[in-house]
Amino acid sequence: MKSLALSWPFWAVLSAVFAALTAIFAKIGVEAVNSNMATFIRTLVIVVAAAAVVLATHSWQAPGSISNRTWLFLLLSGLATGASWFCYFHALKLGDAAQVAPIDKLSVVFVAVFAVLFLGEKLSLLNWLGVGLIAGGAVLVAYRT
Repeated sequence: MKSLALSWPFWAVLSAVFAALTAIFAKIGVEAVNSNMATFIRTLVIVVAAAAVVLATHSWQAPGSISNRTWLFLLLSGLATGASWFCYFHALKLGDAAQVAPIDKLSVVFVAVFAVLFLGEKLSLLNWLGVGLIAGGAVLVAYRT
């Protein structure tokens, strides 16, 4: 049997936990600073942490060994991540974390749609039902009466 630490669900759940903590810590962090500056500080922390992980796990790869196509899509991913973070921190500055985070998680819905449209992935009727429930759930959690 595969070790829990080698399974994708284990790492996906950890990602969700850390994403939740990100929302809570960020909401507190943006209280007394411009949201763009907060994003910049967060980015510096991530650069240092990522470098430490690469060094600690001996994961360094010569940049020249990486294909141009890979560079292009990692660059685009980085730009999308940055745009997402700036928008997320600005939303947290303006709204409640309990409202902002569920709307941010609509990214799950967008990933499903984009994966079908651009990656040729197939989703079953049951999968689409789940996507719809995620979308509806995000809206219901963010809705305030």
